Amino acid sequence: MRFEIVTLFPGFFSGPLDFGVLRRAQAMGLAAVKLHDLRRYTGDRRGTVDDRPYGGGEGMVLKPEPMFDAVAALGVSAREERVERRETVVLLSAQGSPFTQAVAHELAELERVVLLCGRYEGVDERVNDLVCDRELSIGDYVLSGGEIAAAVIVDAVVRLLPGSLGNADSSRFESFGVREVEMGGGGGPRATHGAGGLLDYPHYTRPAEFRGVGVPEVLMGGDHHAVRTWRRRKAIEKTLRNRPDLLAGAVLTEEERAILDELRREMARANPVP
Repeated sequence: MRFEIVTLFPGFFSGPLDFGVLRRAQAMGLAAVKLHDLRRYTGDRRGTVDDRPYGGGEGMVLKPEPMFDAVAALGVSAREERVERRETVVLLSAQGSPFTQAVAHELAELERVVLLCGRYEGVDERVNDLVCDRELSIGDYVLSGGEIAAAVIVDAVVRLLPGSLGNADSSRFESFGVREVEMGGGGGPRATHGAGGLLDYPHYTRPAEFRGVGVPEVLMGGDHHAVRTWRRRKAIEKTLRNRPDLLAGAVLTEEERAILDELRREMARANPVP
């Protein structure tokens, strides 16, 4: 899989791309990341990439010509051919639609992803209109530029590529994952399963006791069904506490909805409204 990142600051990526999963995936030939300096695609000696906004206002806006020429130089297919050729062009900006785990899975199915990093007050909208297939944001906040967002997207997508992680199930049974229930080798249910749109359950490792706090006994008893039940309840509880908005789209059984109602009652009792 190839990532092409168009940016004013190629040096920014010398750190995020050089460690952990991203480094291993590149070394194994599973992914390749190429950086392209936007100033190389300007038409003047000063390498001008921005100008004042029409209509007035603060700040500067990235000009359309360098972005357009950069994408053209990369040999990106015409828009109507990109689906068939499994490639896409993405503009990173605070005005984009949310980048989610579902979007990461979509991008992981492609062979080439071009990421355009915005800067200053933004990018001339004609870049979005004429060049890009989608506009993405990694959160409801404003960054100084799209470089951090590009690094986040590359990391989230690369770890979904087969072979990039030490254990293939690591990217399946985690927060925001698709609901899966599989059978273990002995015919019993696995002790883990996809989050079904929820946050992941709490994790514990050795030692069994740390500073007076022990690991929940259910995790050490060897009863896989009990472990799965506990983990599912804790995933619902953590989601209710930290991201209640996710519950609207979560895949819950009737039993799990009863658990959710019980947890809501417990939370209401613990935090009574004056």
